[in-house]
Amino acid sequence: MAIRIVEGDLLDQPVECIVNAWNRNIIPWWLLLPQGVSGAIKKRAGYGPFFELGRMGPIPLGGAVLTKAGRLPFKGIIHVAGIDMLWRSSERSLRACVRNALALAREKGFQSVAFPLIGAGTGGGDPERVLRLMVSEAKASEFEGEVRIVVFNRKLAAGFTAVPAA
Repeated sequence: MAIRIVEGDLLDQPVECIVNAWNRNIIPWWLLLPQGVSGAIKKRAGYGPFFELGRMGPIPLGGAVLTKAGRLPFKGIIHVAGIDMLWRSSERSLRACVRNALALAREKGFQSVAFPLIGAGTGGGDPERVLRLMVSEAKASEFEGEVRIVVFNRKLAAGFTAVPAA
């Protein structure tokens, strides 16, 4: 497995699948006005992935589900429930999100997947801590493809440019 930490836009990554940091999917998405990564996905992919996501029902904390990518050039979008009902992320939820997203990507045969920093925005997690947890959990995964963790912060990305496989 190759783990890369890159600076940039999640939606511009040369991967087969991206991960959307989502919620438990209990409140209808159209009431939430998706922001951040979800808002960018909605703007560029269209409503299709969110309509599909809405029909899936509640997602357990740390769970992962796959939808089509709408107008985006990916084979799919994996939505992970990284925040609890109080809109907070935790180490447990972040690790489960990475583990379950990579298990789903492996099951579906994807060779590359890009993640945002799950729980570092709305979830209130410290970006450096979130990045360390995500790298640690990705290293423990059985996923054999490329994992990209995409950050906007150049300084943070520079400190973790390439991560050797465990």
